[in-house]
Formats: sequence, C-alpha cells, structure tokens
Amino acid sequence: MAADGVLTQLYQRGYLPPGSHASPQLRARAASLVVAPAIRQRVVAGRMTAAWIYGCATEPDRLALLVDANRRISSLRSVRGCTFHEVRLGPFDVVSMGGLMVSSPLRTAVDVAMHVDAERGVPALRALLARPELGVRLRLLRLAVEASPRVPHKRAALAKLAALAAEPAAPD
Repeated sequence: MAADGVLTQLYQRGYLPPGSHASPQLRARAASLVVAPAIRQRVVAGRMTAAWIYGCATEPDRLALLVDANRRISSLRSVRGCTFHEVRLGPFDVVSMGGLMVSSPLRTAVDVAMHVDAERGVPALRALLARPELGVRLRLLRLAVEASPRVPHKRAALAKLAALAAEPAAPD
C-alpha cells in the first residue's frame, strides 16, 4: 500500500495515511512496534531516537534504547534493530508516550550533547531548542551538562553548546 501511495511509512512497520501529521505520539507508537512487548516497560527510547520522536532529528537506523543501571540488560542484547545504553535515570528523565517510555526533552538534549557527534548532534540540539513546547532552553541545558558528574565527552558537549550560543538569535 505504501508503494501505491495509499500509506506513508512512518518507521519500519508504522504507517500513516498520506497527508497525516507525524506527531511525537505517533512516532513513539511506531518505534514501540519494533521493541518486543516483553521488554517495552524495561527500556527508554533515548538520544537520537528520542530526538526523532520529538520531531527534531531524522529517522534513526537503529533505535537507541536506555536501560536503567539498576536493571540487568544481558537478556536484552539479542534484540535486533536496537542499541542499548546502560544509564542512570532520574524520576524526571522519562515520559510515557505512544506506548513507549521516552527520555524527557531535557534529558534527550543532554544525552545528544554528551554522546552524539557534532555533525548530527548540533542540528538536533538546535531543533530541540527551537521548539518552545518542549521546554528546553540553552541556559538550562548548559546548567544540566555542567551539573553532570565527571563523565567522558563533557567538554565536547559544552563546546557544542557554546557553538549554539554563538549563533545569531540562539534561543536562551
């Protein structure tokens, strides 16, 4: 049906009628279809996957799934089409959307700044900052990165944020 133009592919097994708007809830629902129901409540869509769900990045090749460090991820390694990242998740780091747990907009922005290369990360950060409904502000993002404990890539993250701040009309 997609080849005939009756449906528009949203993500892998998720489709929309042509002309429909792909909302964050619909993107999350489409991504949830890739995650096995048995593990859906144990993982959180994060990094560039969450940025895509919020409409701030291109569709990911593989879903980036976060697993709280308090949970075992050895049983999840065999899931196809996903990459897993063991992280510490706080109570305000996760939202439920479209049948999938997704990192909050601020947590997504922090993770993109810290863990995604500048070529892909800076445009996603710019898009996250440009959407007022997400509530991510450059100053808040900078404070969140600075407050992170000693972690690899913190300097690179701050450099990405400094580059964004130097752009004309950067949202603060």
